Amino acid sequence: MPYLHIQTGIVPTPDQYYKLHCESVRLLTDLLGKRSEVSAVCISTLPAPGWSVGGEALDARTCTPVYAEVKITAGTNSAEEKARFIAALHALFEASLGNLPEASYIVIQELAATDWGYHGLTQAARKAASTPL
Repeated sequence: MPYLHIQTGIVPTPDQYYKLHCESVRLLTDLLGKRSEVSAVCISTLPAPGWSVGGEALDARTCTPVYAEVKITAGTNSAEEKARFIAALHALFEASLGNLPEASYIVIQELAATDWGYHGLTQAARKAASTPL
């Protein structure tokens, strides 16, 4: 189970939404070894004037601001796997959304298995019961 929240400064087209959803789940599965059937992706928008870098408002005509945060269970991925995921997700954003500002962040938050879960069970309870994470 991961949860990926993508925020962008433009409203994606239906094709962009589709590509971001499908390819994000593929990257979560292929690079982080997560199960696709419990990989959730949320895409939200904040218009470009709501973003700034260095105190300067971003202009959506010249770049597409993006920020992504993925939550995973602590200790389930190596530093190398996480680095590959960040690079691949950034490449997906560039291919899907166009020119990104240098300050385009992807954050991986590792949460203790006791601190989150899905379908009413924590990740720790799933592991104790030998239920797939």
